This record gives sequence, structure tokens and C-alpha cells, in this order.
Amino acid sequence: MAAAPPAQAADWAGLCRRVVGSLEAVLAEHPDTEARAVETGRGEGGDLALVIDRAAEDAVFAELDLLHAAGHRFSAVSEERGAVDYGNPDVVVVIDPIDGSMNAKRGLPHHSVSIAVADGRRMSDVFFGFVHDFGPREEWMAVRGQGATLDGRPLGLEPRERRAPDGRLELVGIESAHPRWVAEAAERLVGPIHRLRALGTIAVTLCSVAGARLDGMLSLKGCRAVDAAAAQLVVREAGGHVAFPGFEDPLGAPLDLLPHSPVVAARTPAGLAELAAVLA
Repeated sequence: MAAAPPAQAADWAGLCRRVVGSLEAVLAEHPDTEARAVETGRGEGGDLALVIDRAAEDAVFAELDLLHAAGHRFSAVSEERGAVDYGNPDVVVVIDPIDGSMNAKRGLPHHSVSIAVADGRRMSDVFFGFVHDFGPREEWMAVRGQGATLDGRPLGLEPRERRAPDGRLELVGIESAHPRWVAEAAERLVGPIHRLRALGTIAVTLCSVAGARLDGMLSLKGCRAVDAAAAQLVVREAGGHVAFPGFEDPLGAPLDLLPHSPVVAARTPAGLAELAAVLA
């Protein structure tokens, strides 16, 4: 019997782009808030799953089924289905079919599919990351050691950090933006940050740091691997910096469904340290 092909040899970019086509059809079939807001119970990640979440996940797993049938062996972790065994626990596909479901439900622009592939069980093991933002229809992609791209164009490695005249980071993304959590952190946010933006999707907010549209980002509470695994690689391959401060190893967060740690990202080590201090 022939050995199974290594997971790194799979056409992950092609798979992801086929998923995007399928998800565009899902969203077109559910064109308004009334259609998209139908709830289908809680997913394995703990959130209420919308009908578009379930349909989007079905589209992703249809592609994974075909990949497995072609001989590839891996495992998968997805927001709604949880862990799925495809024959190799050492290679993990981490999926959020729609990151920013609330935005998608309400017709707001930033909502994305996020797919990461890792040859281990921690953030540092991710070797492929893909995020497609359905609002502006932008494709962010990274391969470990090969850089990151936006719509096929290489992202620059220079810091491109901007600061206000008083030295504060000019524009920072904030996620997990529940009013109570924002209120609790408000005094600490004032110190390093000139202006805030809440996009409503961790994956796209991280990618915005990769593209130097934001000078940094932080989530006020723990994020799950499905939200951040792909985009954190995009940030790092674009020359930025990422940390999960709940762990001694900044990239030690596990690739499972639990919200272990907030995520912080910035264009420079100094910016990363300033934002991490907000969460201390």
C-alpha cells in the first residue's frame, strides 16, 4: 500500500478558494438578516450557531472529505462540529467557517472564513493560514517561512507603525468588545492607544495588523484557536508580532476550542509590549 501523501503537499490554497466560492453561494442563498439569523443550536465552540454557520461548515467539510478521499490524512477542529478525525492527529486543520457571524447576520461588511493548517498542536506549529474577508473580498494568505500575501501581492516586512504626536499608537483594533469588558479596561487603554476600531472579527482584525492598516490589536478576553490560528501566521509572516499572554510561550496557545488566552498583535515589539500591558 502506498504511503499517504504528506499534508504539506496538499493544495491548501486551492481548497480554500473553492471553499470561498461555496460560501459566497451560501451567503447569496441567505441574502438578508431574517434569513441569516435563524439559529440551529449551540456549536461545539459554545456559541449559538446560525443557519449560515452550519451551511458554511458543511461546505468546508465537503472539501476536507474530498481531500481525505484523495489519500491525505489529518484531523480537523471546527467551531460547530468540534474535533473530527481524518486519520492523523499530528496534522490539524483549524476552521472558522464564518468569523464575524454577527456582522454577516446584520449585513455588515467584515466577515470571513479562516482556515489554518498545522503540523503540531500549538499556534507556533501553523504552517499555512488563509483568511478571506467577504466584505471587501480580500484574500490574506501565509505560508510559514515564505511570507504573506494580500490578493496575491506580497506584504512588506517593514514595521510601518504610526504613532500620534503624543507617542501613542495611532489606531488599534479591539475585539471581545462587550461594554462591560471595555469599561473595565478603559483606563488602561487610554495610555498606549490614540484611537480604537472594533471590526467584529478577530481574523480580519489580525490581518489588518499584517497589512499595517492597524498599528496593533488586542482581544479583551480569551479567543479560540479557530478565530486566530490562520491570521496570526499572516501577521508574523508579514513582519508583525503576536502573543497569547496567557502562556509563558507567546505562541504556546493550543489548537483546540477553548478560549485559553487573549491575543495581542502589533507591528513592532514595543507596540506588542504596550498592548500586552493593557491585559496584565
